[in-house]
Amino acid sequence: MSVLLEIDPKKLLYFATVIEQGSLNRAAKLLSVSQPALSTSMNRLEAELGMQLIERGPKGIVTTRSGDILYCHARVIREEVELAERDLLNSLDVHNEAIRLGSLPSLASKIVPMAMRKWRDAHQDGQLQVVENAQVDLLIGLLRRDFDFVVGFTEVFDMLDGLRQRVLFRDTLRVIARVDHPLRKSENLTWEQLVQYPWISPTSRRTHTVLDHILKTMNLALPSQVTVCGSVSLLKSLVAETDHIALLPAHAVHEEIAEQRLLPLAFDDPVLSRDIAVFFREGYQMDQPRKDLVTCIAEVGLELCHDHNGHQDVRHV
Repeated sequence: MSVLLEIDPKKLLYFATVIEQGSLNRAAKLLSVSQPALSTSMNRLEAELGMQLIERGPKGIVTTRSGDILYCHARVIREEVELAERDLLNSLDVHNEAIRLGSLPSLASKIVPMAMRKWRDAHQDGQLQVVENAQVDLLIGLLRRDFDFVVGFTEVFDMLDGLRQRVLFRDTLRVIARVDHPLRKSENLTWEQLVQYPWISPTSRRTHTVLDHILKTMNLALPSQVTVCGSVSLLKSLVAETDHIALLPAHAVHEEIAEQRLLPLAFDDPVLSRDIAVFFREGYQMDQPRKDLVTCIAEVGLELCHDHNGHQDVRHV
């Protein structure tokens, strides 16, 4: 027999604040309601659900197991309300709305900054917000409307429902190491040899990386030591000073290789060539400034990848 629970959304928003403040009194002040009224609201929420959500003790509010579960959902609902408010307010003044772009760290190190400079020539007063993150986090953020669009690669992550993509250009990853790395003179390197060394992954918070995907498809175990690093500049420094190796696009390490601060190992694999695409929500319509920014990213990507890879598949943008 199914049980239908009636949940008051307003009480959920109050509940989330109570949990985060750890005190009815502090939460009441933040919400601009009286402490007795807030206490009554929490009592009614528990009565409506037929379960205890919080325990009031000398050290403040403590959640029960049911309270922990409900808080996770209450927090998401509150964030969605805040996103709705932001989008509605932005819709009233679209000319002052900042463009919110999500980018992989490896693309944000050179291609995105160069594209931004190019875009500024025509949009001097435009506002830009750029966030670097791992691809899966970027796509989730795109679905949540944290970004207008995301620039990433197509080969590793399946498309999420509600998203579309358009390929902009193709780049090639290089296996990089310090100039006196033990593998510097080795030829015809294999993945089996490469995974014997520690690796650095240019993502943040998560380990869903290109390397992870490649090795899983080849039934190879990950290296015993993988350092996750959200900063490409820090990654390059660590590679230059240790035996760690890493994968980075050729355009992102061109200067370091030319100046002999980093070394591309003698390794090639077709899987290291990847399509770079712009991801956007289904049905999303870009205005002209956003279209121009995507065009600038595509043009810079085509130019850099042609120069550093020696070839480039031209894509429609």
